Parts: sequence; structure tokens; C-alpha cells
Amino acid sequence: MDLEEAREALFAQINALAGSESIPIDQAHGRVLSAAVTAQLPLPPFPASAMDGYAVRQQDISDHGTLQIVGQSLAGHPYTGPIEAGECARIFTGAVVPEGADLIVLQERVAEVLTDGDGYETVRFEPHEADENYIRPIGNDVQRGQLMAQPGDELSPLLLGALAAAGVSEISAYRRPKVGIFSSGDELRDPGTPPQALALGEIYDSNSFTVAGLLRQLPIELITLDRLPDDPDAVEKALAQASQSCDMLITSGGVSVGDADFIGATIARLGQLSFWRLNLKPGKPLAFGNIGDCWIFGLPGNPVSTIVTCMLLVLPSLKVLCGASPAPLLRIRATLTSPVSHRPGRAEYQRGIYSQNPQSTTAVSVRHTGDQGSNRLSTFAGANCLIEIPKDSGDLAAGADVCILPLSDLLC
Repeated sequence: MDLEEAREALFAQINALAGSESIPIDQAHGRVLSAAVTAQLPLPPFPASAMDGYAVRQQDISDHGTLQIVGQSLAGHPYTGPIEAGECARIFTGAVVPEGADLIVLQERVAEVLTDGDGYETVRFEPHEADENYIRPIGNDVQRGQLMAQPGDELSPLLLGALAAAGVSEISAYRRPKVGIFSSGDELRDPGTPPQALALGEIYDSNSFTVAGLLRQLPIELITLDRLPDDPDAVEKALAQASQSCDMLITSGGVSVGDADFIGATIARLGQLSFWRLNLKPGKPLAFGNIGDCWIFGLPGNPVSTIVTCMLLVLPSLKVLCGASPAPLLRIRATLTSPVSHRPGRAEYQRGIYSQNPQSTTAVSVRHTGDQGSNRLSTFAGANCLIEIPKDSGDLAAGADVCILPLSDLLC
């Protein structure tokens, strides 16, 4: 399967989990709405001043040379009396516009403020014709009962702020999926093990650590599971048990064609294997299927392959499981500043660094981060995008146009 074909297949099978829960909005960051949300009050809930100045009756600007200042209206401390003929009130941005006033004269239009012997203040304005009254009417931003968000919307800080302003205190969200992470291989040891304690042939288990980090941004319950040994019976037992308590399992390693690669065969034996190989580099050996109600991704063992397939396939699939709608990949045209080697046959996603370049035909330039071997985690150092090389493309020279996939989009 090509990448887009695999994504379509995933999104066609995976659906949001059944069940939802009501949670306070201060605990809802990153969650996905399961029910529509409407405004509980209009915004603003009262006529509000858009500027600092004076609240006046527009007809008084020409009828009176000076106006008596009868009070002031501040945000949270409104002037409660009406504005009568010949009167005005000092007002500040966001404050309630007093009854009777229909114009805010900006403080920059004040000619002078005078105080008489009795302590009364009057104000005289420079001659002008108002082209705007600088008053925000009730519901100018949001009407009461207006739809603010709908099922499938992800609750970002900006959306949550808008809901809070509209009087929303609780929302209904899809429940958090339980996601278990396995790594696979007898050669793996825990990060933190002293280097001198590693036997010949042993390496650190960076894949489960990295995958867990990539997933922590999602509204899931993350479960780190024991490593899978290179033993088919142990793998079958572990997957069967974990599938009973998890909504999705993610493994790394054990999905290729080696003698110790048991993941794909185990999924097929215990459940259903939907697909196994991708027309993708890095990331060709990838298994996807299910055991009962638990979805399973068997990611490749090479670290870069694990990360790339996790970003391109696992993260968006998990978002769908969380209740969000699948989104297309963001592709931006860019100009290569370094040549790229590529053999036709599989689409390749090289790690790159892009930057703005006004002198380029695409306004964005990109270079790869060096040798792109699928074992080289160092190729992600400083990278901020993946460079997409089409499957039918050969080597590309500097100056060629390509598409890039910003990591900021893949990881959000």
C-alpha cells in the first residue's frame, strides 16, 4: 500500500470509541467533543465600550459646547445612572455603556477638561463627525445559544478560552482510549542501564520510550507494557492478554521476515491482519490489524522507521479513535538546497530542515539532515520536516521543487 491508501484504509476501519464523559473545561485540554456546545450567554452580555473616552448622546455633540461629567464607567465598575441631555461619563474599554449614551468620543478628541468652583467637571471636544460609535452591542461577538463547537472538535486552549467566555463550564468528551506500548527483541535493555552493563549485541530500548513521548500529547491513557521476547508463544500470550484491557496496542520490531519476527503472524492467528507491508521508506514492514475490539499496530524496529510510521499513521489513527476527524497531511512546496539520492519504487520521507527563503521560487527552501539510514536517530537532530520524495522519482538535484511535511503539523 502507498501511504495515502494505507491512511484511507485505517480511517475507514477505525471509529471513535463508544462512551463519553462530562468534564470541567479546566480539565478538557486536548479532549475531543462528543456533543455540541452552545453559548450560555451573549458576548458581550451588555453594551460595551470599544475604546477609552467619554460616553455621550450623539445629539449633544452639536447641541452643547461643553458637557458635564457625571461619573465614570470602568470594567467591572459600571456607571449605573442614565446620561441626560448635556451630560457625559468617562468610560474605559470593556466597560458598560450607560443608558442613554449612543456614542463614545475618543479621549484623543478632548479639547479641554475644566473644573468649576463647586468641583463639577466639564469637557469640551474638538469638532468632528463620528464615523463609528465605538459601542459593541449585546451579542456583537457571540449570540446566546450560538453553536460554539461540535462533536469531533479538538479542545485547544483557544477554543476552551472562547467556551469559558461564553459561560460554558462543562463539556461532554469521548472517553480516553487505553493504549499499550510493547517493544520487541531479546537484545533490548532499559534506558538508564549503565553502558558497561550492556552485553555484546545488546542495545537500549529507545523505541517504546520515543513512541510514548510522541503519544503523550493525545487524550489517551498510556500503558507501558513489558518487552516481548523473541519467543512466539510468549508473544501470543502477551498480545492476547493486553488486547483484553487496551483499545489499541503498539509494538515495535518483530514485523519483518526474520526468524524472530512473530508480530504479524500472531495478529493473524488471534484476530485479523488487515495489511502488513507498505510502499514506504522508511517503514516498509508495518502490520495493522485487530484482536477482538483492540486495534494493533506492529511498527518496524529500526528507530527512524518507528518514528516516521508513528507520525504518519499511528498518531492520526489514534486521533480518530479519540473522536477527531481525520485530517489530510499538510504539504508545502519547497526548493531543495542539497541534492537527494533516491531509487524509484517507494515513496521516501527524508528528515529535513526548512526555512523561509524569499529569493526562492517557492519562498521555502529545505535541505536534508545527512545520511538517511533508517537506524540513524541522529537524522532527527534539528529536523523540522519530512521531505517527501515520490515513488517514481529518481535522484533530485539542488534547486528541484519538492513537498515537505512540517513536523509541527504531524505532531499536533
